[in-house]
Formats: sequence, structure tokens, C-alpha cells
Amino acid sequence: MLILLNLLSSVALLVWGSHIVRTGILRVLGADLRAILGRSTGSTLRAFLAGIGVTSLVQSSNATAVIITSFAAQGLVSLAGGLTVMLGADVGTALMARVLTLDLSWLSPLMFLTGVPLFLTRKQTRVGQAGRTIIGLGLILLALHLIVEAAQPMMQGAGVRVMFGALTGDTILDALVGAAFAMLSYSSLAAVLLTATLASSGVISLKVGLCLVVGANLGSGMLALMGALPQNAAARRLLVGSFAFKVGGALIILPLTTLLARWLPAVIANPREAVVGFHVIYNTVRCCACLTLVRRMADICKRLFPDKPVPGGELRPMYLDPAGLVTPGLALANASREVLRIGDIVRVMLDNVSELLRRNDLAVARATMRMDDDVDQLYGEVKSYLTLISREQLDEAESRRWTDIISLTINLEHAGDIIERIVSDIEEKKISQRLAFSEQGLGELDDLHARLVSNLRLGLSVFLNSDLRCAEQLLAEKERFRDLERAYSHKHLERLAGQSSRTIETSALHLDLIGNMKRLNSLFCSTAYPVLEAAGALHDTQLRKRSLDSLHIKE
Repeated sequence: MLILLNLLSSVALLVWGSHIVRTGILRVLGADLRAILGRSTGSTLRAFLAGIGVTSLVQSSNATAVIITSFAAQGLVSLAGGLTVMLGADVGTALMARVLTLDLSWLSPLMFLTGVPLFLTRKQTRVGQAGRTIIGLGLILLALHLIVEAAQPMMQGAGVRVMFGALTGDTILDALVGAAFAMLSYSSLAAVLLTATLASSGVISLKVGLCLVVGANLGSGMLALMGALPQNAAARRLLVGSFAFKVGGALIILPLTTLLARWLPAVIANPREAVVGFHVIYNTVRCCACLTLVRRMADICKRLFPDKPVPGGELRPMYLDPAGLVTPGLALANASREVLRIGDIVRVMLDNVSELLRRNDLAVARATMRMDDDVDQLYGEVKSYLTLISREQLDEAESRRWTDIISLTINLEHAGDIIERIVSDIEEKKISQRLAFSEQGLGELDDLHARLVSNLRLGLSVFLNSDLRCAEQLLAEKERFRDLERAYSHKHLERLAGQSSRTIETSALHLDLIGNMKRLNSLFCSTAYPVLEAAGALHDTQLRKRSLDSLHIKE
């Protein structure tokens, strides 16, 4: 039991090392790799070589698939060009498996000695992330060495032989096991490396190893295909075509695995080398042959998955690029831009409220309430996008930014709901009854509205720039708004006591507007708190008092 536990823990270490390398490379070179893939799809050869190169660096064809799929979804690459990149990615994965199965165990300690100091001392820099990648490579090499050591005594146990012996009877079953492991580990590379190591230790036969390798290729294709399900037809076409190439290759090669298992040892005696060599040759031959079928496959996929027209009037996100998810910093920047877009919509809604305070325009009221649907739509898109960002890849600063983005998104969605409620009240209590505010009351509402718009602008600026001085000003404006809300409420009650007809008719609406504006202002000013807290000035009451006093002096 202990031996089996050692083997499983070594496999887990292999998967974790592959994950660290992939995320480290994407953090350091993510934007550059996206640019390389984006520029290469105009030429078949460049696209194929770009797929090989990028996948060799990130050690994951799935990561390459995420990037190129996002390009396809946005119409930035042709379907044929995307399929060519995916074929290159499969070859890149096979080449990296060949490199990592070389006897490099002596290199693992050197990588730890180099990578750990770099990462710990310069964690927030590109050099530190490069150190993290070096640590991941060291973990992969160490894991492969531990798997070999753990597998040696396993062959002494009859139960272990029976367990792995179940894989020797059915080609399809063996391929499915390989696909399942690739999907569980989220890496066909890890599945192939484990298969090669188990074959060299005699735990599995060469035929089983070959079937597991073919299955691992299918597993990586299924992973990518599952990731494309929520995306549009262009993205699904790309990954369906790529998966079809893998299925076609598997159908051709699986019936030949028995013959290959007999023939390969005559050429490559070491089972480990035979498994990896088969992986490289199989993918290279399959992908080169499929290059001639790329355009035909593209035509078939276009017929199977035609573009669906986007429903009229539905607002779609502009900046939430799925490819950015593999690079946390880029993903957070994308989400920030989309949140600012939500802020722009809220600003337009506020401008419409100002118009409705003066004019009884039913069309403007209905249009403003419909805009809340756009806010809700983008809110849901941003929230879903943020949940797809791997939190474990975020450093401390990025984690704080993630929290700031989701907080502002929620607040803007609440603001949209409040504005919709304001407009609904105006329609019901003012427009339908053809009423108007008193001159004094309208002046007070205009003043609060102008401050509300100014604080929204300032709040979005604080969110974007994290400027401490602006955050202090925003908090002071919040206090000033609260004071004005109280003062204007008292003035309204005084006018009400004077029996002003217009004041009496619009009294309930007037007080509701003041209260809702106060709630909106609190939401807009909330961006100040994270900045003040980070600077240690959140509870500095003297600073807040000085800020308020300076504003009173100016006024």
C-alpha cells in the first residue's frame, strides 16, 4: 500500500510540476505568445511552426488551444489557420515529452538551487516568475525519477500485476484509460511521461503503453472540446476539427498497436524510448498528413456549425478575451476595461435621470430602464469571466485587484437597479400624472445629481489609477453628500409645512429620490476604501476631517 501511495504521490508531483511550468511561462511570456500565434496564421508553415514553438514552451497543447480558440471566436484567425496551429501544438507536446524523458535527473537539484532563490527574492518580477518556471521543471524531473523508483518494487506484488494486467486485454479500454488520465491531469504530456516511465519499469507492456499514448492524445482533444462548449460557433468549429483529426488518427493506428509492439523493440530496445519515440513519430506523421486536409476539414466544420445571428439589441462584452485567462494580469486588465464600460452605461442612465427630472418624457424613461438589462448582462459576463481566472496563479497584488474588480462590478449592478427604480418611480409618480418639481426642489435635486455624476467619475478614476489623493477626496465627497442629503431633506419638509402645492404633489417622490441618490453615492464612493486601506489611511480621522474642512472652505 505504501509503495502504491508513493507512486501516486509521484504522479501528483509530475502533474503539479507541469502546471507550474505552464502557468509560469504564460505569466512571463503570455502576451508575447499570443502575439506570435496571432501573426502566424496567415501562412501554413508559420502557423504550424508557431504551434510547435508555443506549445513546447508552455508544455500544454490545451493552453495553446485556449489562445487560438479565443482568436477564432473573435474572427481574428481563419478556421484553416487555427487548425494548422492546433496540429503544430500536438507535435510540440510530443517533442517536449522526448526532451523530458532524457536522463536529466542530475539537473533537478541545480534547478531547485537556482529557481527557489530567484522566486523568493524577486517574486513579483518577471525574473521571479522565471524562477518559478525553473522550479516546475525541477519538479517534473524529480517526479519522473521518483516514479521509476516507486515502480521498481511494485512488480514484486501479485496484486499490482493483476491490477495493471487488466489493461492488456482490450485496445479500446487501454486508450480510454489514457484519455481519462490526460483529462484528470489536464495534460497529455503528463500522461505520456507516466506511461513511458511505467513501461520502462515493466509495470505495463509496450502494447498497453502505445494504446495509452493514443488515448492521451484523445483526452487532450476532449478537454479542449469541452472548454469550447460555452463559446460561439467559430470556436467550436476549430476544436471539433482538431478533435476529428485526432479521432481519425486513433482509428487508423489503434488496430496496428499489436504489430507495432512486436516491431518496435527490434528498432528501439528500451521500452521507455519506444513509447516516447512512438509518440513523436505518430503525432508528426499524423499532423503532417492532416495538413493536406485542413481546408477540407474547415469546410465540413463550417457546414456542421453555421454561424448563428446574434439577437438584435443584445449587448455583448467587448474586452473579455478568453485567451487572456491563461495570463492572470492580462485577464484582470480585460475585466477592468469591461467594468469601466459598465460604468459608462450607468453614467448615461444618470444623465437620462437628469432629463426626466425636468421633462416628462416616457420614451426616455423606458429606454433608461432597458439599459439596466445591458448592465445586468455585462455584470453576468464579467462575473463569469472572473470566476474562470485561476486564483492560485494570482499573487497578492493581483488577488487584491481581483477583489476590487468584482466589488465594483457588483456595486455598479446595484446602481443600475437603483436607477431603474428611480426611473420607474418618476414614470409612475411624475410622468403619468404630468407633475413637476418646485423650482427650489429641482435645484436641490440638480445639485445632488451633479455631485453624483462627479463622484461616479472620480470613483472610476480611483479604481483605474489607485490614486491616494483622489481616494481621500472621494471619501470627503461622500461625507459632504451625506450632509447635503440631510440639509435638503429638512428644507423640503420646511417647504411642505408652507403648503406649497408643487411640493405637496411631489413630496414622496422627492424624498425617495434623495434617499436613492444617497445610496448611489455610497456605491460610487466605495472604490476609495481599498486604496485608503492599502495606504493605512482608512481610519485616519484627522485626514478625513482635514479633507472635509478644505472642501467647506472652498465652498
